[in-house]
Amino acid sequence: MKHIGRLNLKPENVFYYFEQIAAIPHGSRNTKAISDYLVSFAREQGLEYYQDASNNVILIQEATAGYENAEPIIIQGHMDMVCEKESDCDIDFEKDGLNLYVDGDFLKAERTTLGGDDGIAIAYALAILADEEIAHPRLEVVITVDEEIGMLGAESIDLSMLKGHKMLNIDSDIEGHFLTSCAGGMTVETTLPVSYMTQRGLPFTLTVAGLEGGHSGSEIDKEHGNANIVMGRVLKYLSDRGELGIAALEGGLKDNAIPRECRADILVPAEQKERTVSSLQEIEKILQKEYEASEKSLRIDVSVGEERELPVLSYTSMTKVLFYLRCVPDGVQHRSMALPGLVETSLNNGIMRLTEESFQMTSSLRSSVSTRKEELREKLEYLAEFLGGEIQVSGDYPAWEYRADSEIRNRIRAVYEDLFGETPVFEAIHAGLECGILSDKIADLDCVSFGPNNYDIHTPKERLSISSTERVWKLLVEFLRRS
Repeated sequence: MKHIGRLNLKPENVFYYFEQIAAIPHGSRNTKAISDYLVSFAREQGLEYYQDASNNVILIQEATAGYENAEPIIIQGHMDMVCEKESDCDIDFEKDGLNLYVDGDFLKAERTTLGGDDGIAIAYALAILADEEIAHPRLEVVITVDEEIGMLGAESIDLSMLKGHKMLNIDSDIEGHFLTSCAGGMTVETTLPVSYMTQRGLPFTLTVAGLEGGHSGSEIDKEHGNANIVMGRVLKYLSDRGELGIAALEGGLKDNAIPRECRADILVPAEQKERTVSSLQEIEKILQKEYEASEKSLRIDVSVGEERELPVLSYTSMTKVLFYLRCVPDGVQHRSMALPGLVETSLNNGIMRLTEESFQMTSSLRSSVSTRKEELREKLEYLAEFLGGEIQVSGDYPAWEYRADSEIRNRIRAVYEDLFGETPVFEAIHAGLECGILSDKIADLDCVSFGPNNYDIHTPKERLSISSTERVWKLLVEFLRRS
């Protein structure tokens, strides 16, 4: 059965299901509704299905006529998306769907992330399962939750009912580039206890804004500014030139998205107003010069209130917070010497918050070398302990190691070359994929990751190529037909 979506795009079924998915809130840790939608789809199609307590879903469709003896194929993706939006966007990701629109060859969402990562995998899978004309072996569709916050669904899912040992992971974003290995990672939350005192002065609200942001795996090598780290530099610059009190700090929305904005409420003596404004102009020019190639729109927005009393960090607490922000590792830490151009180890300080009791930073740590991953974690732990704080680790997942004798890689290469007359690229990626965790759960798992062109993921600029989505659809259908 063919479905025509509101946007009337091709392939019809794929974009119909993508629209259905986009209408359902499905950010990380908010996956119950989308999980139930997948179960409802399975029931309508008469599929075997499994839904666990974490909301992971497995859909199984038996082979079509003539493919009964073919080896099963696992199709895998994740149902959660990164929920980022422009500062003036009033969408509530907990309750609202996305507002999709077409701009030339691109599908976008109004002032929010699109969720092409990884909604397109789910749309492809549902479109295949709903189309009785597509020939295929037994299909085992594995749709996980909370991939974006540490691959928690892949970690918890039970795959004992699966028969397949070959997997198509549809969670990469450059058409014609097939991934064969990826970095491992973890989420590290640093907490430093703080105390406050009351001061009188002029309140300034500072906002580091205009940064590009991006995926902390695939975009970390672009030298984009991290708004949290930039704000730390701004505040230290001001504190070196006059008295300063910090009342509030807040930056970033996701540990695996490079922060685009950061806000600080500070207090300075009234007589230092002009000096503070001048210092802010100086540091803004310095930053704009340093980032002129990677952050063309970087700016520091400033507003000044009326003189008053406010609770601000004690001198000792402020010193520790600024020390942390100026000394914490951030960005690329090591590059691979074996694979030129590949980032080996990185850290993204993604979410910064200041509460009544503590300063908190949530960071995404990645490395394709397990000992380097542990070494970087130890650095964060040592820094936190030196400042009287602690760290907590979650979502620790292994790297996906390269397999030299991959049958599925050879098969998809042949299909791609026959369809498009081009040689595909096979490469490693610094971003994390669920293939590593799932390889630990399925003996001798042979997998490859691919997908259509999807740009600026994890940012409100995210855009999915419509024509690329159609080409990858043809590749997927033909691969199944030849299986």
